[in-house]
Amino acid sequence: MDPFMKEALLEAQKGLEEGGIPIGSVLVHNGKIIGRGHNRRIQKGSVILHGEMDALENAGRLSASLYKECTLYTTLSPCPMCSGAIALYGIPKVVVGENENFMGEEELLQSRGVTIDVLNDHNCIEMMKNFIHENPILWDEDIGE
Repeated sequence: MDPFMKEALLEAQKGLEEGGIPIGSVLVHNGKIIGRGHNRRIQKGSVILHGEMDALENAGRLSASLYKECTLYTTLSPCPMCSGAIALYGIPKVVVGENENFMGEEELLQSRGVTIDVLNDHNCIEMMKNFIHENPILWDEDIGE
């Protein structure tokens, strides 16, 4: 497994262990993780702390040019909110752990020039599949259904 996706998956596992939704993300610049996070909507009572948003928040304020040199790794295809943040900051590449359980706004991102690499990693797929099966109400809330 890609080492950065492995770190994103560890973040997802951390979220699951905290009683949250198992989606993790890391922001990478020049081969170094500069931000990491996981979905903490349940833990923090937040409406916006998806895994990608948490990783961006934990990276702190960056210069506009720095975002344009980053790659975002996320265990699940980014939703409309997270895709908007990716587009807003001009992150040029997103590596997605899986998009079988949920297809986010990959086409929108590609239309904005973002490169999307989908790994469809078995570990990411199974973690989300199990979570969705066991927690359908939380899952629907997370994706706005």
